[in-house]
Amino acid sequence: MSLSSNLTATGDISTVHSELIGFYVNSTSSGTIVLRSGGSGGDVLNGVITPAVGFHTFPANGVNGLHATIGGTLNVTFFYRKLV
Repeated sequence: MSLSSNLTATGDISTVHSELIGFYVNSTSSGTIVLRSGGSGGDVLNGVITPAVGFHTFPANGVNGLHATIGGTLNVTFFYRKLV
């Protein structure tokens, strides 16, 4: 079963051991995303992404917590699975 988390500002996607499937950008005006594992001070999973509206596959397996630093104007829904 996949779960989702909608963000319009910097915040946690998941605070548990998770697997990121991807994300859907609902709207953006030059918005950016930086994904981290382990919370706001965790390891960066990517460089700065400037996504277009639509679905983006971004698999990140087995991370302890997912965090997104969002810049600019961006409304994005992340899809992930909890891992046991």
